[in-house]
Amino acid sequence: MSLSVLYDAPGPKARMRSRTISVVGVILIIGALILLVLAMGAPKASANGAIQPGLWDASRWDVFSDVQVWRSLGQGVLATLSMAGVAAAIALPLGVVFSFGRASDSAVVRVPSTVVLEFVRGMPVLLMMLFILLVFSTGSFWAGVAALAVYNGAIIGEALRAGIKSLPRGQREAGLAIGLTPISTRMRIEFPQAFRQMLPIIIAQLVVLLKDTSLAFVVGYSELLRVGVKNLPDFFGNRYAFSFFMVVLAIYLAMNLSLSWLARVIAHRTNPKAKAANPTPPNTPADPVLAMPTALGEQSRGGGSAP
Repeated sequence: MSLSVLYDAPGPKARMRSRTISVVGVILIIGALILLVLAMGAPKASANGAIQPGLWDASRWDVFSDVQVWRSLGQGVLATLSMAGVAAAIALPLGVVFSFGRASDSAVVRVPSTVVLEFVRGMPVLLMMLFILLVFSTGSFWAGVAALAVYNGAIIGEALRAGIKSLPRGQREAGLAIGLTPISTRMRIEFPQAFRQMLPIIIAQLVVLLKDTSLAFVVGYSELLRVGVKNLPDFFGNRYAFSFFMVVLAIYLAMNLSLSWLARVIAHRTNPKAKAANPTPPNTPADPVLAMPTALGEQSRGGGSAP
């Protein structure tokens, strides 16, 4: 039995106590969820004394038989994805520029880049959207795209800078030793490794970008949240507000979980430890030169000779 540096491994009684607490905790959580669902489905009395059906009543969900509802939700999804896609396409190269400026050897470039990065990272995205909309009159779409691109570009730039700094110093010295300029060394040697190393973090930040598109609700952009919790309830009535809210929540979860799954797949495929877990089979040498002594040995044992 292995012992931890900080504490001894738990004995049979401690393990049994831990299992009991875990089971009781799970039962309490499930019970609380069941009570919440039942309470939400119970009929409620309105202010004028009328009895309103529960939130799970079929009369609150019959609106989804209307094709126009799903068409409107689909347009909201497309608007959300278009804003997220354009913002991501701008944020990635902007993050590269920020990382190069932040990691520059010249103080003339490094100091202004650091000031801009810290300012952007400390400014709320919604406030940035409102600032761009009011000052530059860009419209709700480009105000949201610009704010999301600048903010997430700053975060991605910091991630790439951290990836570059984590590389061994010999990588840069080797590039300079073979005659590459500092910029070429960073672009051709350091940056590809840092990008591959930080790719899961970058994709995770893109998930945050996708969720932050809901902030464009405030600047008047008709993305999924505005369509689902504002436009459709205003048209069909507040009776369906909770139903639209749950559907919008499910759509957001589906999109964000899909991107999160993609981040985990990429993290697994780019992880050196995962690649080491699947080594080259022993009967198939990775280097053909290593197979030559084996082939020559088999030939000598067989008594043959080359013609």
